[in-house]
Amino acid sequence: MWYWVRLFFDIFIVSSIIYRILILLVGTRAVQLVKGFLLLGTSTLLAAALELHLVSWFLKWALGGLMVALPMVFQPEVRKMLEEIGRGNLWRRRMDAEEADSLSREIVAALSYMKLHKIGALLVLEQETGLRDYWRTAVRLDARISQELLICLFWKDNPLHDGAVIMDRDGLVAGGCYLPLTDNTSISRWYGTRHRAALGISDVSDAMALVVSEERGEVTLAYNGHLSKNLKDVQLQKLLFFYFSGAREAPRKTWKDKFLRLLQPLWSK
Repeated sequence: MWYWVRLFFDIFIVSSIIYRILILLVGTRAVQLVKGFLLLGTSTLLAAALELHLVSWFLKWALGGLMVALPMVFQPEVRKMLEEIGRGNLWRRRMDAEEADSLSREIVAALSYMKLHKIGALLVLEQETGLRDYWRTAVRLDARISQELLICLFWKDNPLHDGAVIMDRDGLVAGGCYLPLTDNTSISRWYGTRHRAALGISDVSDAMALVVSEERGEVTLAYNGHLSKNLKDVQLQKLLFFYFSGAREAPRKTWKDKFLRLLQPLWSK
């Protein structure tokens, strides 16, 4: 009896640790690495079961070589994961609806203020695709999301106001980030550098980018290579709430497709 109880807790603890480590890897390049490892591991087992000795030997050799090279190639990701474990974030809870609503309102309030005062801004919301290549040379923030801080970062006399601010679901990652401009030649010439940068980051990743126009005093969303103009506060609140809560709670339901359907009326305008 006690043997089965110990076995259950042994499996449960190891499974929980692996699950939490995978949670910490979400949004980094290491996610694709884990998928590659699973594919190689499955292929190795299959080759061994089919007695494909040469293929099995080659795959085992490849896995061994990767195990040696990984700590060097993914040193920043490994360090970040260890830092998160040291902070006690290995057992962090999922974001509840109240917290998601609070963060959404903070951002909407900041965007509304900047719209009213025509303060140009570019806010990038990181999702599954890691954006480290764009924030590693910028100014690290690692700050909590707040209305006041967002306004200060884009204030006209702030040295960081010309660059983008990249954030994820845990907070503001970096400011003064420079993004790739879109290669889309069909975009209107009336759009400035911020809009082209927002569209550019949405072309190369699954990130969302919110742009506040200095000239028109309106918020534009760039997502999946499309621009949605003049978003209202209610629309922004729904989108941000979905970003903070929906992506974590139902990742298997292709929430990107829900986003596209939600934004379709805006694209058709």
